[in-house]
Amino acid sequence: MILIRFLIISICVLYILRSLVRFLLPMLFNSVINKAQEQARHQQNYQHQPRPDGRVKVDHIPEGKKGTVPDTEGEFVDYEEIK
Repeated sequence: MILIRFLIISICVLYILRSLVRFLLPMLFNSVINKAQEQARHQQNYQHQPRPDGRVKVDHIPEGKKGTVPDTEGEFVDYEEIK
């Protein structure tokens, strides 16, 4: 008798869980998809904002860092001569 009661309760619980999942998962996926679409729209709008030509914006300049090559020396670039 205990086994039959356990099986009936288990089947009912699984049926209820399956029904809840059937209704709750689509709502969850819709909210995730809508959030991703909104972020994509925001990112697309941010990329299409016109920037003035010839202007450079520096957000952060590290303190105490200097290049290893002095400004008077310039930079040396290795090259191979192609014949």
